[in-house]
Amino acid sequence: MPLAFDLGLKLCWLILLVYWGVTALQAKPVTRTESRWKQLLVYWLPLLVAVLLLGPGPWFGHSWLREQFVPHSLPVYTIGLLLCICGVVLAIWARWRLGRNWSGNVQIKQAHELITSGPYARVRHPIYSGLLLMFSGNALMVGDWRGVIAVLIVLASFWAKLRQEERFLAAHFGPAYADYAARTRMLIPGLL
Repeated sequence: MPLAFDLGLKLCWLILLVYWGVTALQAKPVTRTESRWKQLLVYWLPLLVAVLLLGPGPWFGHSWLREQFVPHSLPVYTIGLLLCICGVVLAIWARWRLGRNWSGNVQIKQAHELITSGPYARVRHPIYSGLLLMFSGNALMVGDWRGVIAVLIVLASFWAKLRQEERFLAAHFGPAYADYAARTRMLIPGLL
C-alpha cells in the first residue's frame, strides 16, 4: 500500500481512538451492565482477532488468507480510505451526539437519555455503522481475504452486541423505544 494511504488509514484509526479515550472519561455512572465474561468473549476477543487479521501481511505468510479479493490499486485504496474517513466521521458524530450516555459495553447509565437526533434519527446504532465502514475500508485497502474475514467477525460481534443493547434499551425506555425502533433501522437507513 502506498505510504500516503497507509498514513491516512492509520490517522483515521488514531483520531477515533484518541477521541474515544478522551470522551470516555466523561461518561455517566452505570446502573445496569452485563457480565465481564460476556463482554470479553462476545465483543472484545472477536474485535482483537479482527484487528490482528488486518495486521501486517507477512504475519500470514503465503496462506490463503493473503490471497487478494480485489487488486492492490490506487482506485481500490482511494475507495477504501474514503470509506474509512466516512466511517470515522459518522462514528465520532454519533459518539458526540450520545454525550455522557455512551459506554463501550452494553450498559444503562444513571439518568440515561434516549437520543433520537443527529445520526440517531436515521439508524439506532450509528457508531457500529461507522465502525463497520472503517473496518470495511481497511479490509478493502488490505485487499486480502483476511480482511473479509475480519469484517465478518466484526459484524457478528456488533450484531450480538446491538441485539443486547436493543433488549436493555427496550426494557429501560418501554414504549418510547418501541416507537423509535419502529421508525428507524438498526445499521443502514432504509435497509437493515
